[in-house]
Amino acid sequence: MAKPKNLNPKDVRFFSGSSNPVLAQAICDELGVPLDTARLDRFPNDNPDFQLEVPVRGREVFFIQSFSPTPRVDPYLVELIWMLDIARSANANNIHAIIPYFSYARSDKKDAPRISIGARLVADLLKTAGATHVMTMTLHSPQVHGFFSVPTDPITSRPALRSYFKTHDLSETIVISPDMGQAKSAARFAHDLGDLPVAAGNKERIDARTVRINGLFGDQIKECKTALIYDDEISTGGTISKISQYLIERGIENICLVCTHGVFVEGALKRLAAIPQVREIVTTDTVFIPPEERVDKLHIVSVASYFADAIRLNFFGESLGSFFS
Repeated sequence: MAKPKNLNPKDVRFFSGSSNPVLAQAICDELGVPLDTARLDRFPNDNPDFQLEVPVRGREVFFIQSFSPTPRVDPYLVELIWMLDIARSANANNIHAIIPYFSYARSDKKDAPRISIGARLVADLLKTAGATHVMTMTLHSPQVHGFFSVPTDPITSRPALRSYFKTHDLSETIVISPDMGQAKSAARFAHDLGDLPVAAGNKERIDARTVRINGLFGDQIKECKTALIYDDEISTGGTISKISQYLIERGIENICLVCTHGVFVEGALKRLAAIPQVREIVTTDTVFIPPEERVDKLHIVSVASYFADAIRLNFFGESLGSFFS
């Protein structure tokens, strides 16, 4: 295997917003470049007072910012578009928005009167602010990729999760998608793990916090003892709780919850960990989970090296085909 090319720190600038500086530092460590400093303050009236503290003129500039819900997602969006605008005004060469978790992707269609397709709106905002390239991980639905009018790379977390599960005994295991929307992704994950059987829940959403599971599509679970419930993100945990209970009632003895984005709002992490049959909760570090909120069953898989490799390939104009979800 050819030795990966190194970025010249003189040619690039990397900055982090305040949502996930730990992941930003890990990505920079993988690339062997410094994480530069930015002052992110606010005036007494809450107006942003941001400044990049190193020159960016003529350089490739990367901003790493997840749209996390803690404490609220919108200030993180404002931080990012402000920093993008600063880099554009300071005559940066290319401006890359690295968004490990693009939360607005859930607003991907107009399924009720008088609502916004928020994912498209935010994609337009990023371009208007100055982004010339966007990189993210595991969008909620594939069509969101088409909302961006600048080059956009939605990379997959599956290689990182697959590597973690290589050490697991997956005999008598089935991969479960909570709904049909994630069925294709779950099928790919099942294939990655050695062609495991796969099934998808027949989910009916009642409202933002209430769902009903009306059965499963796909392989039968009666010969399986373990289920890997695989989803793009876990937020309130309502869907995951319902599908877990459905599986438990049908004889599943062990459950592992697997997702790319561990959002875990409204106490979801502790509630899910309290289910006796849930043996493990596996997520990545696209969303920062404070140490005091973590539970013993939680395992966090870092995706820093995958973002670093994708950034490196993009910088040198090489193919990212193997990274796409």
